[in-house]
Amino acid sequence: MQKDYESKRLAALRQLNLLDTPPSESFDRITRLASKLFDLPIAAVSLSDEDRQWFKSRVGVEHREIPRFKACCGEVSDTSGFVVVPDLLESTMYQNSGLAESGIRFYAGAPLTTQEGYTLGAMCVLGHEPRQITDDERALLSDMAAMVMDQIELQHAFGRLDPITGLPNRNQFIEDIDDLRKDEGQGLWYALHIDLFDESQIRSLQRVVGLPSLDNMAHDVGRHLKSNLAHGDWLYYIGGCEYLYLVRNDDTHIDQIGSNIWRLVKDVVVSESLSLLHTPVVGIAPFDLSNANGADIIRTVHSASQDARLKGEPVILYSQQLDNEHRRRFTILHDFRKALEKPGELYLQFQPRLNLSSGKCQSVEALLRWQHPELGEISPAEFVPLIENTSLVRELTGWVLQHCIEQIKSWQEQGHELQVAMNVSGNNLDEAGFAQHILSALHEADVRTHWLELELTESAIVSHSKQAMAQLTTLADAGVSIAIDDFGTGYNSLTYLHDIPAHVVKIDRAFVFDIEKSHRNQAIVNAMIGMAQRLGYRVVAEGVENKASCDYLRELGCDEIQGYWYSRPTSADKCSTLTQT
Repeated sequence: MQKDYESKRLAALRQLNLLDTPPSESFDRITRLASKLFDLPIAAVSLSDEDRQWFKSRVGVEHREIPRFKACCGEVSDTSGFVVVPDLLESTMYQNSGLAESGIRFYAGAPLTTQEGYTLGAMCVLGHEPRQITDDERALLSDMAAMVMDQIELQHAFGRLDPITGLPNRNQFIEDIDDLRKDEGQGLWYALHIDLFDESQIRSLQRVVGLPSLDNMAHDVGRHLKSNLAHGDWLYYIGGCEYLYLVRNDDTHIDQIGSNIWRLVKDVVVSESLSLLHTPVVGIAPFDLSNANGADIIRTVHSASQDARLKGEPVILYSQQLDNEHRRRFTILHDFRKALEKPGELYLQFQPRLNLSSGKCQSVEALLRWQHPELGEISPAEFVPLIENTSLVRELTGWVLQHCIEQIKSWQEQGHELQVAMNVSGNNLDEAGFAQHILSALHEADVRTHWLELELTESAIVSHSKQAMAQLTTLADAGVSIAIDDFGTGYNSLTYLHDIPAHVVKIDRAFVFDIEKSHRNQAIVNAMIGMAQRLGYRVVAEGVENKASCDYLRELGCDEIQGYWYSRPTSADKCSTLTQT
């Protein structure tokens, strides 16, 4: 019977995940108070493991544990009663104990008992002189033991343990990192993030097998990891079939540990369906305990596992460079909305196009620029693709449209007639009322439609809906010029070209660069110009870098050129001077 009780008692103790965890201020407050109230140098929250007494909190003692054999706290656990030893040297049980040999003479311990009746250990006070204990002191120590159990129950019930796996959760991890830093001060540690599924797999499994099946897998994998890891007490469950594992740096081969963990979870079979679908990865991140922050550790180690997925590798070490790139992208997305509202950060430059027949500039392309207050000048090649995949693309296009119309109006008031081309995302074409919004903005500004040109890449046009094509037709019929940008880089150029309601084809710079030297590009561009013009398009060659390329394109009958040879992107004022030449 006693053996059965002890096995259940140990199971209850380990279920709470208290053993070998860092000291906690919530427990330390109680031990400090006990030492002060009893006017004794030593107080501890002592937990009775199988063969040791381990101190969750301690005052006046350096070591973290002592053998359970002939330990007074062990008697508390064995009897589930209050134990007082007025003088260890007078006790036949303890006069030859390790405590007595270390100079301890007095001991009093109140049991730490769970609601189910299992005694985990003792709230104890110790002294170097023999003494008695009063009834009031006995009641006080019992109350403090109850306070310790309340704290244990609170941590278990409110936000410290995951109810599905029984493992410490994210909140406990963050608290443990803080406590480790206070207790040990410094040292190199590693955090390992074990991620069983990618996001698409999780969504698919939730739909197909349901959350209970995922919960079962999370529980079983957690149990499997805990029983197979050398220091299973440093294992945490942070939700979504994701785990964290801490490793102290003892000249260990951390990559080998990561590989071993990956193999552990890779071969777990919970059910036939789930075992076929889970694709675990392990991300590893080192951290210095002296300045460690639990939330930052979770972020960095999660970043490492995401890099593992992106690279198709099972285990990967955190990369500061890759993380910085991800954080930069996040900053760009986060700050762009503020840039739309803050004057001066976003601005337009204009790159002129040269009409090869007249030798004059009749149109320009508007190019969005961003001067970020911290990151400096950000290339549109970096931020525009990010924005195009978010709901901010509508506001981006609206900002550019407004400023293009204002510039057209300003030039016209100065006597300069320049058509302005602006880039539009394919996602804009799927917006309800996009075409009408363009036309209304032009009408309100009293700007005729032919002064505005919308540029879209051929891939953007082809990949979007019938609604998108209908909006292009509406704009084209109203007189807005439509240009197909980067022509020739897609796979459907010939099949869709005759159906697009466009007016201009812009040949991609890849075919134009050094065209006078490349017979292959000469043949391709010659065919493009001839075909496009026979279908009624004006042809603009982009990326013209020298006079020889310009002259050759003129011989081929190209209508316009755009590139650094004629003009780099420049201010509106400098563009207007080109109309006078």
